[in-house]
Amino acid sequence: MRRPRTVAAVLSALATAVASAGLVLGSGAGAQAAATAATPLPAHVFAPYFEAYNGDSPAALSQASGAKYLTMAFVQTEAQGSCTPYWNGDSSAPIAQSEYGADFTTIRSRGGDVIPSFGGYAADNGGTEIADSCTSVDSIAAAYEKVITTYDVSRLDMDIEDNSLENSAGIDRRNKAIKKVQDWAAANGRSVQISYTLPTTTSGLASSGLAVLKNAVTNGAQVDVVNLMTFDYYDGASHNMAQDTQTAITGLKGQLAKLYPSKTEAQLWGMTGIIEMPGIDDYGPAETFTTADATSVYNWAVSKGVSTLSFWALQRDNGGCPGTGGSDTCSGIAQDTWYFSHTFAPFTTGGGTGPVTDDYSVAVAPGAATVAPGGSATATVRTAVTSGSAKTVALTTSGAPAGVTATLSPTSVTAGGTSTLKVTASASAAPGTYKVSVTGAAGTLSHTAVFTLTVSGPGGGTGSLVNGDFETGSLGPWTCESGGSVVSTPVHGGSHALAAAATASQTGECTQMLTLSPNTKYTLQGWVQGSYGYLGVKGGATASTWGSSSGYAKQSVAFTTGASGAVTVYLHGWYGQGTVYGDDLSVTS
Repeated sequence: MRRPRTVAAVLSALATAVASAGLVLGSGAGAQAAATAATPLPAHVFAPYFEAYNGDSPAALSQASGAKYLTMAFVQTEAQGSCTPYWNGDSSAPIAQSEYGADFTTIRSRGGDVIPSFGGYAADNGGTEIADSCTSVDSIAAAYEKVITTYDVSRLDMDIEDNSLENSAGIDRRNKAIKKVQDWAAANGRSVQISYTLPTTTSGLASSGLAVLKNAVTNGAQVDVVNLMTFDYYDGASHNMAQDTQTAITGLKGQLAKLYPSKTEAQLWGMTGIIEMPGIDDYGPAETFTTADATSVYNWAVSKGVSTLSFWALQRDNGGCPGTGGSDTCSGIAQDTWYFSHTFAPFTTGGGTGPVTDDYSVAVAPGAATVAPGGSATATVRTAVTSGSAKTVALTTSGAPAGVTATLSPTSVTAGGTSTLKVTASASAAPGTYKVSVTGAAGTLSHTAVFTLTVSGPGGGTGSLVNGDFETGSLGPWTCESGGSVVSTPVHGGSHALAAAATASQTGECTQMLTLSPNTKYTLQGWVQGSYGYLGVKGGATASTWGSSSGYAKQSVAFTTGASGAVTVYLHGWYGQGTVYGDDLSVTS
C-alpha cells in the first residue's frame, strides 16, 4: 500500500525515549486504564483504512461514508532507534487523547470503533516500524499497551511489508512483545485481538509472510486475523482482481490449517481478512478492482465466513481522477462517491450496536469537472438508505465562488432518489479549483458530498496548460498535496513560481487535468529546481523525467495522448528530499 514516509531524526537513547513517553509495561496510567476493557469487535467487520496523515477527521469521514469501523494508518516511531510511538512517526502527533481521542469517542457513540495499525510500507521501508526500530521487547510491548489503554481499543493491527519481512530480529521482537501484551491483557481481564496485515501472491502468502506467522506460533503469540493485501501483485500479469482475491484467501486458509491443525474449517476462515484497493492500484490498469469486483468479493466473503473486510483507503472511495493509478485521494475509475464503502458496510455483523436508526447517504457523480468561463457542467446527486427507513432529504449547496452558481433540481428527495447538480461559471469567474459542497439534511441528520470544480483561465481549456507561469499569484486550476503553494521566490521568470512541498510523508505532488487532442504527440517542458524534481504526465498517457538542481534547470518530456486525449500533468519531489519548485511550464504539440 502507498504509505507516508518518515526520515531519520536525531536518535535518542532508548532509556530516554521510553521514559519520555511514559511507557512502563503493566504500571502507571496504562495499567489503571486497563480496568475498563474495550468492547470486542464484531465477529465479521468492515474496517477500511483511514489515512491519518492528511488532516481529515475520522469521525466525519466515518459518518459521511457509512463505515462505522476504521483501521487507522499508521503508528510508527519518529526515527530509527526510537521506541516511542507516534501517529505516522510525527512527533507532534503523540499517542494521547489530544490526538483523535474526541473522534474515536464520537465513532463509538455511533456504534463503531477503530483499529490502530502499526507499521505500513513507509515504516517498514524506512526502519521506523517499532519492532524494527526498538531493540527492547519490553518497550515495544509498552508501546502497544499505551495505544490500547489510551484509546481503549480491542484490536491492534501489524502491517508488515517490505524490509520488515526480512528483519528476522524485528519479527521475533514483535511476536515476543505481542505475547507479553496478551499475558498482560489476560491478567487484567481485557480482550485484545491481534491482526497481521501482509502482502500476498494470488495463491496465498509468500514464504516471507508465512515466516512471520510461524515465528508467532513459536513465541506463543496468538494471531486472531491474517489480512491479505490482495493488490499490488507486481507480477507483470493482467488480473481478475475478484478471482485473485478468492484464490489468495483460499490459499491462506490452507496455510493456516497447517499452522493451527486443531482449528475447524469455520475457525480457519474466521482468521482470514481481505484488503482491497478500489480502482487502479499502484501497479497500474492491469490491476484494477472494479465496482463489480466489490459485489463479487463481498458475496464470497460472506459465504465463507471471512473475519475482516477492508480496503486502502477510505479517502480513495470516489471517482475524482479517472485513469489515475495509485492515488491516495481517488480510485482512478468512474464510481459514485462511497460506492465501495456502501457495498462493504453490511459485512459488519454481530456487533451489538443497538437499535437500527433511520439514516442515509449522499454522493455526487462524477465528483469533478473542468469548465471554461461561460461554461457549465452537471452531475448526479444520489441518495441511499443506509439503515432503517427512507427519510425526506433536503438538499443544499455551498462553497461556490464568486461568478459560479450551483443549483439542484429537485431540492428535496426521498432517500434513494436523485437530484441533478448544475454548476455554471460566468464569463468573469476567476480561474481556480473549488470545492462545492452538496449537503443533505433530514431532521438532525446531515451528510455532505463534495464536487470539485475547476474553472480554466483565459487561453485555457482544451489543449492548453492553464497558469503554467503562475503569474496569477494563485494555484488554480492546479491542485497540490498539503503545503503546495505559489511563491515569489525562487522564480525562473516573472514574479511567481510553484512550490511542491515534498516532506517525509508525501511527494508534494501538484497536478492539472487537461483534455488534449486524441492520439497526438505533445511535449511537456518547464523549469524545475530542487532535489529529485519530477515533471510528467499520467492518466491517458504516461511519461516523466526528473533531475536534481540547486538552481532552475530545464526539463522536457515527450508523450502521446490516448483515445480520450485526457492527461494529468504533474510536478512533484520525493519523500524527505525537500520542496521542489517549478516555473514556466507548458504543453506544446
